[in-house]
Amino acid sequence: MLHPTKGIVFHSIKYSETSIIVKIYTELFGIQSYLIKGIRNPGSKLKPGIFQPMTLLDLVVYHKVKQSLQSVKEVHLSQPFRTIPFDIRKSSVALFINELAYKAIREEESNPELFDFLWQTCLQLDETEESVAFFPIRFAIRLMQNLGISPQQNHSSRFPLFNMRDGLFQASAPNHPQYLDEEKSKQFADILAADPASRIPHPASRDQLLEIILVYYQLHLPGFTGVQSHHILHDVLA
Repeated sequence: MLHPTKGIVFHSIKYSETSIIVKIYTELFGIQSYLIKGIRNPGSKLKPGIFQPMTLLDLVVYHKVKQSLQSVKEVHLSQPFRTIPFDIRKSSVALFINELAYKAIREEESNPELFDFLWQTCLQLDETEESVAFFPIRFAIRLMQNLGISPQQNHSSRFPLFNMRDGLFQASAPNHPQYLDEEKSKQFADILAADPASRIPHPASRDQLLEIILVYYQLHLPGFTGVQSHHILHDVLA
């Protein structure tokens, strides 16, 4: 049966001399793997470039429940990016967003709110004329919320230390090393509650907090292996 759906490209790999397999986060079916036959042939009307990470697509797909590899009948660019491919800062942020979403999202079922959040994030990154220095932190925090792993926002003078393992602020240090000191706990509480751009004046602090957020992902998402693309953000966004 054929289904029209929107999709966001996460990842593609070579399958044969002429074909590729593409991981796409779809509006109707969550993450699915699609075999795209013949796309590497010289005469193919469809070019591999349409399956670059974070590309926004309109698809018509075949879908069979419990089948690991699906197929596509039609694919078209839905929202061609205007600035991301030509702006190294935006393209670096897009690389980070793609890797974090790809490794954090595991759902093979529809989640309209999560899908719309990711779709709108891509459009906002492409359309913004403001600095994107804080975009990765904003995205990582909002993705936590959409995945249902946000920490409790109970920071106060009574509960000044953030317990990363339990996801809450507490009065004293826990009996494990995965917690933040008072200064970092306050900064983390601020970015959970408000716009981080007004709270983190220094790039070094921004980088440290992004590292903290990624450790939090590892602690609260089974199978999350961490990301690598955030290492280039320090130089590109400084």
